[in-house]
Amino acid sequence: MIASLNGVVAGIAADSLVLEVGGVGYQVFCGAGTLTAARVGSTLKVYTHHLVREDLQALYGFRTPEELGFFGLLTTVTGVGPKVALAIISSRPVADLQLAIFQGDEAILTAVSGVGKRLAARVVLELKEKVAAAGSGTSGATGPGGSESEVSAALQALGYSTNEAREASRGAVAALPPGASLEDRVKGALQALRRD
Repeated sequence: MIASLNGVVAGIAADSLVLEVGGVGYQVFCGAGTLTAARVGSTLKVYTHHLVREDLQALYGFRTPEELGFFGLLTTVTGVGPKVALAIISSRPVADLQLAIFQGDEAILTAVSGVGKRLAARVVLELKEKVAAAGSGTSGATGPGGSESEVSAALQALGYSTNEAREASRGAVAALPPGASLEDRVKGALQALRRD
């Protein structure tokens, strides 16, 4: 499995680039933001999702581990393939997308080419369920630390690293009243991540 590549950009196409690493050129499908920032001859590191199927092998590249994690999460939704997931991630910063999904804002998703109303509703429903399940899976913990661990688990379910999730959850729990719902706490943490 190829987890990341660090090499020289050898070529750029409409939906991918060729990254030369150790004399081997890898075609990596990327979002518009990554392609726009890439320059032929410059060094680039991408975190990759290596798709292996019976009839196909493809690499999808991302600038951050959070984008990669969210891509993996999106592709677990029925009807969302790698190209649609890449288009969604390319449309806005990941924290904005996650907050919109958590708030049930389907309009942000339907603005993406290839995402209709039905698919947007499915993405919102399935991802909100996964985040809620991750948070409630830690709800046995008590006190402020337990509250933080619920939010942290929910953020990790959205693809954030353990450290980022802990830091954002700590701030969100401290800023909200003690009886705030898990949904409100996760929204607060996502808003804090958007500002970073």
